[in-house]
Amino acid sequence: MSAEALLHELRGQLRDGGLHGCLLVRDLHTGDELGIDPDTQLPSASLVKVPLALATVERIRRGDLDGATMLDVLPGRITTPGPTGLSRFRHPVRIAIDDLLYLSTCVSDGTAADALFDLTPPAQVADILHDFGLRGITVRHRMRELSETPVERFDAAQVHLAHALAIDAGTSGRGHRVPQLDTTRANTGSARAWVELLQALWTPSGIHPEVAGRVRDLMAHNVLRHRLAPDFSSDATTWSSKTGTLLNLRHEIGIVEHSDGQAYAIAVLTESLVPAASQPGADAVMAQVARALRDHLRQL
Repeated sequence: MSAEALLHELRGQLRDGGLHGCLLVRDLHTGDELGIDPDTQLPSASLVKVPLALATVERIRRGDLDGATMLDVLPGRITTPGPTGLSRFRHPVRIAIDDLLYLSTCVSDGTAADALFDLTPPAQVADILHDFGLRGITVRHRMRELSETPVERFDAAQVHLAHALAIDAGTSGRGHRVPQLDTTRANTGSARAWVELLQALWTPSGIHPEVAGRVRDLMAHNVLRHRLAPDFSSDATTWSSKTGTLLNLRHEIGIVEHSDGQAYAIAVLTESLVPAASQPGADAVMAQVARALRDHLRQL
């Protein structure tokens, strides 16, 4: 099948799955790539924890921070479904920066991430990205804002109303009545920008090798593996990734490395058009479309 025919078919799969998708898959060795709307900016949700990890590890390398430093962190005490780790704790904890990195990146713990943002604010994270020549990702706010959405204002039986608002309250210019979904106010990035970040972490770049290796290791230990991992994990591959979920947004970025040496950077950013919180079918469609793009490039 030609690339044009494949993309037409995959757009239909996304549409039938109730998704608008922005994807890019790139062969890290040849630079060949294939995508769908890869330059569209979307809110990042928890994907921003990868730039946060990169900035934190870089500051540890520089000597600005010590990963063994113990910090007192207040509990998140969040009771709505979704948040993990310290975000759901009821009591204060004392924890090292290195362990906050693990919780933020591998468990997607928003409270842990905000403890790291206290050390390296969003503007400084953005500056460090720019120092590495990575300019397609904006970092404007901490994670706490993501736990203050319309979802928290409805009981469990009415969560679909929050998702309906997320779907219907946007503008043609990607503004939105929900601030976390407004690309002029939220943390944002395109599929291409996330792939550029992945490539900088997995291949020689301006990022120090020790820093890149640490972030790769964190992503390799991501425990949230319900989205793309089923289509990219096997005895002959490794899948290192980070997910992002917010209202009707479902994202994942990652690297699949094959035992034959081939490696592909993958970014899948989606907006659901279905007002429902639980959509395992959408996760499956995301993975199938991403794998089809990877398979096409692998056959070239």
